[in-house]
Amino acid sequence: MKNTSLITQTHVYFKKVFRISLREKAWKYIIFAAIISFIVAAITGPDMFKNFDRTNSGYFTLCSACIWIGIFNSIQSVCREHEIIRAEYRQGMKLSAYIFANVCWQALLCLVQSAIIFSISCIFTDFGKSAHLLVNPYVEVFITVYLLTFGAAVLGIMVSSLAGTPATAMTIMPFVLIVQLIMSGVLFELKDASEAVSYITLSKWGMSSFGSISDLNGYHLAIEEPLRSSGALMPGVSVMPNKNEFYSHESARLFISWAWIFGLTVFSTIVSIAALKIKNRDS
Repeated sequence: MKNTSLITQTHVYFKKVFRISLREKAWKYIIFAAIISFIVAAITGPDMFKNFDRTNSGYFTLCSACIWIGIFNSIQSVCREHEIIRAEYRQGMKLSAYIFANVCWQALLCLVQSAIIFSISCIFTDFGKSAHLLVNPYVEVFITVYLLTFGAAVLGIMVSSLAGTPATAMTIMPFVLIVQLIMSGVLFELKDASEAVSYITLSKWGMSSFGSISDLNGYHLAIEEPLRSSGALMPGVSVMPNKNEFYSHESARLFISWAWIFGLTVFSTIVSIAALKIKNRDS
């Protein structure tokens, strides 16, 4: 194994990961994605493009679902095999090949999941009502869904590589998800340090992608006003929300957002390899 090339080892370990995943019923991840997608789409789908609030919250929910599904795929994939990895590393296994094999498997699994997420979403949501930048809004939304789900899965591999045990990985997982939600820029206004940190989160660039595709800056914000007599709320005027540069309806903005998601995915892969090398440096 020591003299085997990186590509050959990656192929060997990909087949191993594939067999293990099938034996451990990988279909449950697909069912999980379908259930989550159905719940999200059924709630947010109707009237999603009615105004800024509905469109923004709808895409935020879809973005969050993709990240949740992706991380759930892989959060225990590496840490549960640390002893096996250590033993095979002594026999000549390239740690990079092992990580690449897991990344390739997640790329395949996430493709299937993304197709399911997108298909179910299309049942409840007419993405054709959305603006578009490239060829078709459906294609743009699907690419974003896939990049987010795959990026989150590789992020899960990174956390799993850093964690010592599956229990530790599952403990870290909620914190990772909370950071992604907060740093998306949807729930809270980000400034200074928090804004800088948001640049290394998938959620920020996922929302930037969706916002660019749908031209969120072009939607009106529904404002409710109190009735002077009773204090009850009544529909008020619709106004334009403050312009968000990350939602600019330009192809350059969309490509930049996709590039950031891809870059973060590559970064997670590199950190995963480095973490395993540090853990096994004495082997």
